[in-house]
Amino acid sequence: MTRIDFYQIGIKETVMEFTCRLINMIYRRGHQVHVHTGHGDIAEELDKLLWSKDNSRFIPHEIYTKSGFARIKISGHDIPDDHFDVLINISEEIPDFFSRFERVAEIVPMNQEDRERARKNYRFYQDRGYQLEYHQVS
Repeated sequence: MTRIDFYQIGIKETVMEFTCRLINMIYRRGHQVHVHTGHGDIAEELDKLLWSKDNSRFIPHEIYTKSGFARIKISGHDIPDDHFDVLINISEEIPDFFSRFERVAEIVPMNQEDRERARKNYRFYQDRGYQLEYHQVS
């Protein structure tokens, strides 16, 4: 069954910055990651941010296509056909395909509106019996 990890980030870090850090950590452990943004423009913004990172920490990635080979793929609305170990969900909704992954990462910002959305998502997963972990990140 899919394990769901919630990451409560601090006030000094944006969702995009933490997502880059989380991608790096997961990539270094050898996993394949699908990042679901919910919007094409957010996917492109994350793509640019990952390309602008320090070369010593470069993470090979690409915007999701069915023919790509990168272990890190970023999508707006696309449903992945490939197998990925980890889904990082930074969209406003829980994607219907989340249960195809071994792990799902949900990022919880400090602002109240996003925290309420995260609580709703937490209840959704909890009501369906998924294993939940909560991490306080600074």
